[in-house]
Amino acid sequence: FLQVVKERLPDVPVIIMTAYSDLESAVAAFQGGAFEYLAKPFDVDQALDVIRRAVEESQRQATEGIATPTEETPEIIGQAPAMQEVFRAIGRLAQSSATVLITGESGTGKELVARALHRHSPRASKPFVAINTAAMPKDLLESELFGHERGAFTGAQAMRRGRFEQAEGGTLFLDEIGDMAMDLQTRLLRVLSDGTFYRVGGHQPIKANVRVIAATHQDLEARVREGLFREDLFHRLNVIRLRLPSLRERRGDIPLLAKHFLQKSAAETGVEPKRLSEGAMAELSNQKFPGNVRQLENLCHWLTVMAPTQVIEVADLPAEFRGPNRVSANWVAALEQEAERMLASGQNAIMDVLSRDFERALIAKALLKTGGRRIEAAHLLGLGRNTITRKIAELGIEEKDGDEKEADESTNRASAASAPLASR
Repeated sequence: FLQVVKERLPDVPVIIMTAYSDLESAVAAFQGGAFEYLAKPFDVDQALDVIRRAVEESQRQATEGIATPTEETPEIIGQAPAMQEVFRAIGRLAQSSATVLITGESGTGKELVARALHRHSPRASKPFVAINTAAMPKDLLESELFGHERGAFTGAQAMRRGRFEQAEGGTLFLDEIGDMAMDLQTRLLRVLSDGTFYRVGGHQPIKANVRVIAATHQDLEARVREGLFREDLFHRLNVIRLRLPSLRERRGDIPLLAKHFLQKSAAETGVEPKRLSEGAMAELSNQKFPGNVRQLENLCHWLTVMAPTQVIEVADLPAEFRGPNRVSANWVAALEQEAERMLASGQNAIMDVLSRDFERALIAKALLKTGGRRIEAAHLLGLGRNTITRKIAELGIEEKDGDEKEADESTNRASAASAPLASR
């Protein structure tokens, strides 16, 4: 029946209500074009909300008519001042073959920038080869980068060209360079210094005509100080440094990026692109996005598949992106950033420091909530009275008036209990 309705009246939204809900019928309903699928018994308010949204969506489609073709997508999307600086840097480097070090948090699009640098360079007609140096073991990475001769190690049954040879005349992108093992750093330094390398097990030097672009989310200067990264290699890579801003630094680009990713996901899945309501867009624009642009792209793909209507409302967002849960996600992100900062600074006993801060904050807030009454605060936190008393002393939490009140009440209760005994 649904199939016939969608053939004859394609613009009419259909809501399936059924008392016989199972996986097959739900999948069939959505594949057949159902606007929503409600299993009985359902909440009446929920049903009314679904109907309202169905009518609004139908009216919107009737008003907007046929969608216009999607404009050609630029290589990298961004109108924020921080991204304009990146675009200008790419433009200035257009005719250069200098080594570039791209820094920035994970998910900011470092490979996209590397590809843009290659595409606008004199080497554009030659290969662009990318490798994540943190994604494979050291022994395998060496062979992957430099290739190997036949019989160089067990399983090497034939000669293999490495990524440097594959990128001959073009660009080699080394992602997460900060995680490279020290002995491989030495071999890479030799290539950058004299332009030659040896395959694993080989004895003949091979000339490398390759532009190297490296990227990392780590603080390489800090790793040099810690003895984890060669200083001479750092200076070889750090000829020109290009820093990519986090998504938090370019919130104005979130609407542009979200629209692009929704259109991209729709094209990949063969459906009409969805769009975010003003409320949903405002909610996303206030997110911290610790995973940056990659996290936003994954979210848009999820919404393309899971959101029930063409217009995505706040209620359609995953729980971690709305309401109280958004605050929870943000404090976890803040904790992660603080831990990362402390680790980078070489600080010790981080678990103890952060755990004490965490307990101190929870207990202080609980005491504030209860007016300083420890028994109530302990109950709210799921602690025993002796435990909270001990932690208040250990953590140096200041006593409030409520503690004195609690003590007075305890004294009064004790006095009242002993009064009849005294009179006897």
